[in-house]
Amino acid sequence: MIKTVKNLLNTGRGTAAAALLAGSALVGVGALHAQSEPANNNDPFNLPSSITMLGNSDPNLRKATAVVNGFVITGSDIDQRVALVLDANKEEPSPEELQRLKLQVLRNLIDETLQIQEAKALEIEVTKAEVDQTYERVATQNFGQSKGELDAYLKKIGSSTGSLKRQIEGELAWQRVVQRNVQPFINVSEEEVKEVLERMKAAKGTEEYRLGEIYLAAATENEQAVAENARKIMEQLQQGGSFVAYARQYSQASSAAVGGDLGWIRPALLPAEMAAAARQMQPGQLVGPVKVPGGMSIMYMIDKRQVLTADPRDAVLSLKQISIKFAPGTSQEDFQAKVAQFNAGLARMKGCGTADPIAAEMGAEVITNDQLSARSLPDALAQGLLELSIGQYYGPFGTVDDGVRVLMLCGRDDPQTAEEPNFEKVMAQIEDERVNKRVQRYLRDLRRDAVIEYN
Repeated sequence: MIKTVKNLLNTGRGTAAAALLAGSALVGVGALHAQSEPANNNDPFNLPSSITMLGNSDPNLRKATAVVNGFVITGSDIDQRVALVLDANKEEPSPEELQRLKLQVLRNLIDETLQIQEAKALEIEVTKAEVDQTYERVATQNFGQSKGELDAYLKKIGSSTGSLKRQIEGELAWQRVVQRNVQPFINVSEEEVKEVLERMKAAKGTEEYRLGEIYLAAATENEQAVAENARKIMEQLQQGGSFVAYARQYSQASSAAVGGDLGWIRPALLPAEMAAAARQMQPGQLVGPVKVPGGMSIMYMIDKRQVLTADPRDAVLSLKQISIKFAPGTSQEDFQAKVAQFNAGLARMKGCGTADPIAAEMGAEVITNDQLSARSLPDALAQGLLELSIGQYYGPFGTVDDGVRVLMLCGRDDPQTAEEPNFEKVMAQIEDERVNKRVQRYLRDLRRDAVIEYN
């Protein structure tokens, strides 16, 4: 499974990665003809309440290719980058969905081109050797393949080595631009950090959430269309689409670069509409579109916890998995008989010390894991295991095809205290947030000043 929807250089949340792949629509505006009084007196553009298009221009039609400050983005460039996204999603898009994806990829390629051009204008060099070295690392770490295997794989899915290397060049170049022109000018004082730490301590015991967001900007005149687009994205996600992939391609927030992950955040820091929705959500739940100031948001609750309070799910468990398998074609009668025999053997076990020899008698397999975080397990399974005493087991569960198993609790290390807020981490988080905002403005200025021709 291809992993290009993740940031290839693993830069993490914030800093240089914050603006990468974050698509912001480039609006094509046809000729306008004033019909009456402006629809909104606060509108700085003084737009009329109704619009008459002159000629055959269709504002919903976007050209497939573009020339950005003289650099040509071809249809092949778009198709090869789209192939990476489609392979990551493993979902067959509708023609309408595919067209929206192509438009978003085009916007991403325009941003990528502007970032590379800005680096060159600043005489920031990204060498071929650096790109090749990173490509090999991506092949190993993200794809689990050799360079040659990745070359062949990209060709097989309709992409190319050149497309992926171009993305790597863009990320390296933009990182260095941000490191030179943004990060040195971001200052966070000790007093600001201390104030945040005090607020965190005062909020001890209150809930905070780890949220994913897909944000779509909307103005009054296109709010309905944006809401409809958000509903379509929501439908795709409910049908099994990757939230991370959709956030990267469609979200217009800086968090798009990290798959929409907002990190841990308290309700007070969210828009009121998002905070109200988050309070009603459970981990794994998807909600939206939620109307927020300036647009629409689709929210995904990744996790939730209490501020500075020990969470039972942070317990480290020592487990034995005891399992049996079934031959292909096993009848239901034989299945039930073997499960009954399995249960009888489990009843003879007196804790983990007797599990291995009794399992061997039954022909069962035993796998031991002494460092498994309860938080890493599905919620229902984690809850079941946390209710056990040492030597008890959860299950049995399974099917003829997957086998039947139990998880026996052999040990549990509970978190004694919650992790205290760390001065350096808080300072880094504040810096990242400020860098993100500055990077957004930087990229917006590059778009505004660019000469872009659509073919």
